[in-house]
Amino acid sequence: LSSQSDLCLSRSAYLEKYLGPCRSPFFLPTCITYLLIFVVGVLGNSLTCIVIARHRVMRTTTNYYLFSLAISDLLVLLLGLPLELYELWSNYPFLFGVAGCYFKTCLFETVCFASVLNVTALSAERYRAVVRPLHAKHMVTHAHAKRVILVLWAVSLLCALPNTSLHGVEMLKPRFGLTFPNSGVCIVVHDRWIYNLLVQVTALLFFILPMLAITVLYVLIGLQLHRERECFDSKIGLNQDGVNQRARHRQVTKMLCALVIVFGICWAPFHIDRVMWSYIDDWTAENHHVFEYVHLLSGVFFYLSSVVNPILYNLMSSRFREMFREVVCQKDHRQLSISKVTLRSVVSLDFSDIGNK
Repeated sequence: LSSQSDLCLSRSAYLEKYLGPCRSPFFLPTCITYLLIFVVGVLGNSLTCIVIARHRVMRTTTNYYLFSLAISDLLVLLLGLPLELYELWSNYPFLFGVAGCYFKTCLFETVCFASVLNVTALSAERYRAVVRPLHAKHMVTHAHAKRVILVLWAVSLLCALPNTSLHGVEMLKPRFGLTFPNSGVCIVVHDRWIYNLLVQVTALLFFILPMLAITVLYVLIGLQLHRERECFDSKIGLNQDGVNQRARHRQVTKMLCALVIVFGICWAPFHIDRVMWSYIDDWTAENHHVFEYVHLLSGVFFYLSSVVNPILYNLMSSRFREMFREVVCQKDHRQLSISKVTLRSVVSLDFSDIGNK
C-alpha cells in the first residue's frame, strides 16, 4: 500500500516524505538571528585580533589564548555559519560533494575541541599565575603559550578525524525505475553505533571533564585570592605594588571566570543535542518534534558563543575598550601616552601577567 501511494507522489513530494521539508520552517527568524550574530561576531573578534596583534602591551600570555579563541570563533562565523544558513534554506541536495561534507564536519569538530582546550589551558595558566607565581615566572612565557596553542590545535584536528571519516553524502536509493540526484545529504554513512559511541566519548572528554577541571581551578584561584586578601588586610603599610598586583589578579580572574561560565552555557546545548541524537532509536513524531527545537536552540547558542567573548572584554576591561575605540576611530596607536596606559593598568583590568617574556 505504501509503495502504491509513493508511486502517485511527485518527486518533490517523495523527497519531502522521506527527507523532510526542503526548507526549515524556522528559516526566517533563524536567518535574522544568525545574520546579527555574524555581523557582531566578525566585527568583535576581528577587533580582538587586531588589538592584540597591533599593540605590544596587549601581547600577554593570557591574551594569546584569547587571540586563539578569536581565531576559532572567526572560523566558525566565516566558514561554518554560511553553510548552516544554506542548509536551513535548502536541506537537500548537499551541493559541495563528499569533500565539502568532510570539510564541514572536520571544521565544526576541530573548532569545538580547540575552543574547550583553549579555555582549559587559559584557566590552567591563570591558576599558575595566581596560586603558583614563582613557578609561573619561569613557565608562563610567550614561547610556552605559543607552543601550547599549536599543540592544542593539532590535537583538536587529530581528534576531529574519526568523526569526519564517518560522514559522507548519501542519496535515496533508486525506486520505480527513477533516481533521485537531488536527495543528497551530508550525514553519517557508516555504522550508527560507532558514531553514537564517539559522540558520547567526545562529550565526556571535551566538555564534561574539562568543565569540571576548570571549575576546580577557579575554586582554588578564588580561595587563594581570598587568603591573600585576608593576609594583606591584616597588615599595616602594605606595599602599593602588592595591592595593585592583587587587584589585577582579581579583575582578570573575574573576567575569565565570566568567560568560562558563558562558554559552558553556550556549549552545553550543543553537546546535549548530539548526545540526545545518539541515544534516540525510536524516532516517534513527539521525539522528532522535541529534537527539532533542541537542535535549533543548540545552533543558536553554538554561534552565540562566538559573539560573547569580545562583548565581555569590552564590558570588563577598560584597556580592551580603549583599544577597540582606537581601532574603530583609526587613531594612531603610538599616540597613546605611557601615563594613560600605566594608570589603566593600576585601576583596571590590564591582562598583564607574571610571565611576559
